[in-house]
Amino acid sequence: MDRNLALTMIFTVCILGPCAVFAASAFASINSLGRNPSAASKIFTAMIVALSFAEAAAFIAMVIVFQLFS
Repeated sequence: MDRNLALTMIFTVCILGPCAVFAASAFASINSLGRNPSAASKIFTAMIVALSFAEAAAFIAMVIVFQLFS
């Protein structure tokens, strides 16, 4: 398999994973806010922490793949 094709496939998987986390986190937080609006601050804090970890994982994966491309 071509090296660039393999790295592109790895890059795609490394981006789709955190995107799935973003979607699942947003869906779960909207559902939980609908069930219990008084817990908005706790839900928002947990959502921000989860999203920041997903973003950090995506950023690290992008940096690694960019380093492998060069």
